Amino acid sequence: MQIKDYPNIHAMVKETVDRLPSQTAYRWFVEAGRTESGTWAQFYEGVKQVAKSLIALGVKKNDKVNIISYSSYPWVVADVGITSIGACTVGIYHSTLTKDCQYLINHSDAVLIFAEDETQLKKILEIRKEIPKIRKVILFKGTHQDDWVISFDEFLKLGRDVPEAEFQKRVTAVTPQDPAGIVYTSGTTGVPKGAVLTHDNITFTSQSARHCIDVWEGDEQFLFLPLAHSFARLCINFALLTGTPTTFTRSMDTIVEDIKVARPHWFASVPRVYEKVYAKVLSGAEAKGGLALKIFRWACKVGDEVSNCKLNKRQISAFTNLQYGLATKLVFHKIHEALGGRVRWCVSGAAPLSPAIGRFFHAAGILILEGIGMTENTSFTNVNRVDNYRFGWVGPPGPEIEQKVGPDGEILYRGRNVMKEYYKMPAETAETITPDGWQRTGDLGEIDGENFLRVTGRKKELIITSGGKNIAPSRVEGLLAMSKYIGQVCVLGDRRQFLVALITLNPDNVKAYAQENGISFMSIDELMKDERIIRLIENEVAEKNEGLASFESIKKFNIVPEFTIANGLLTPTLKIKKNLVAEKYKREIEAMYADNGALLNNFVSQPAEAGMERIAA
Repeated sequence: MQIKDYPNIHAMVKETVDRLPSQTAYRWFVEAGRTESGTWAQFYEGVKQVAKSLIALGVKKNDKVNIISYSSYPWVVADVGITSIGACTVGIYHSTLTKDCQYLINHSDAVLIFAEDETQLKKILEIRKEIPKIRKVILFKGTHQDDWVISFDEFLKLGRDVPEAEFQKRVTAVTPQDPAGIVYTSGTTGVPKGAVLTHDNITFTSQSARHCIDVWEGDEQFLFLPLAHSFARLCINFALLTGTPTTFTRSMDTIVEDIKVARPHWFASVPRVYEKVYAKVLSGAEAKGGLALKIFRWACKVGDEVSNCKLNKRQISAFTNLQYGLATKLVFHKIHEALGGRVRWCVSGAAPLSPAIGRFFHAAGILILEGIGMTENTSFTNVNRVDNYRFGWVGPPGPEIEQKVGPDGEILYRGRNVMKEYYKMPAETAETITPDGWQRTGDLGEIDGENFLRVTGRKKELIITSGGKNIAPSRVEGLLAMSKYIGQVCVLGDRRQFLVALITLNPDNVKAYAQENGISFMSIDELMKDERIIRLIENEVAEKNEGLASFESIKKFNIVPEFTIANGLLTPTLKIKKNLVAEKYKREIEAMYADNGALLNNFVSQPAEAGMERIAA
């Protein structure tokens, strides 16, 4: 396999534009059910307009430019325009709180901001005096009566008089080792760190991923991940390399509606989306009950048989194939239709995917290729292959990416995908990248004889009980989250005698359960405190405990309100900020470890074979 040494991102993009000038590059929604599109030639013309207008505004090589917006066509045009002239893109999540925007803008030393709309502009105006380096704000949507703020159309006109020769001069001056982007980590354990990704990081990683993914001519992808996230950026850079058309969803709230219109062949997602789809399918089948539920369970059983045959490369019998065809017609086709009807495979990354979720989708005829990557390695190191995959493993590494497990079990990587540094954080950089170029990930794992990697936990999150048992909470959390009545799970118990959990409810399914069982309520907050709902969750946790060893099972839990970005307990990438959760619910956590006779919390019964005494609430 050969990796091409592109001088910069612009060269990679220009190669695709020259190869496919009249083919569709991007689609976006102008209203529900209706999209517009642009070709690669039109995309490149937009990139040049952005680049020339940046030059007109005095943006120099290595200057930082923020983009505060949800994923969109203008986001990508702006990004490639910024990097083409040697400036550096710094994305900020559209959901980021105002005070956090201020930190990221100032820490990145940005000189310009692209903002999505009035909502994002409002945040910027609130901190205008605190971000003195910002010269202009460019609005993707709308206008604003202020010389400091200009519309995107006005911005594009600024570069009309910039000579083509000046644009080309700036483009050719960009080298592989120049910074192309700073991507800030989500800050689950502290202050966000800005990973500096070079042009070579991006062009190399796009190619390494390309050689692992089964993309056909005519394939299209659907994007709903936020482009401030390195995972979404990988998807876009991959498309810039391969020429894959991309359709952007309107918002996270319209994914279900938009994906049916987009009809992608593949898409990437974080596990939470797959978990929600699984819970919805399961609750829908159980709500129908009777014959429909029996057919659903029969179809799943047949699907499991077919899945196992494929996984173990065994021939599927003619009778089983016949059954599977019927199961698909009666049950599984509905899942395919909900995803647009053309999906061949999906990618899952950014957090562990429950193997049971992967097996369920595979049984339904949709292969989820779990992979792994992090901001510090351009969001790609490993991924399962279409013809070589395992559930619960993240696959072999991409070409020219080295992996190893250190003496303490930590996973390390070395390759051209590893970031240059943390911006303005030399001490943190030295802690993360060894003198000989290995990136310390903080993940724990194992590598087998076929170079497949299995992640077993996080070093910092690893729970060591007072009895000396080492437990990866992500596995337990993933198992509990498979309950259709459970929303989010935060497992705790480091240096304690047993594990406890803070659990949020799945509001839709719990409300439906309440209505079906005659439980009156005015809000989800009321249901959190209802003894019948508490007993429901207790039963769900007890059932999941049966699949766990006694020392890793949940002994007690507490139902709490949803963890959200707005309340500061969830990162923009939907990861729980465990340190803040533990601080907020310190009293509740301590109560779960208090004397068993005086508890306000919920107790979970254990299976008899675990040798545990049943404790009633």
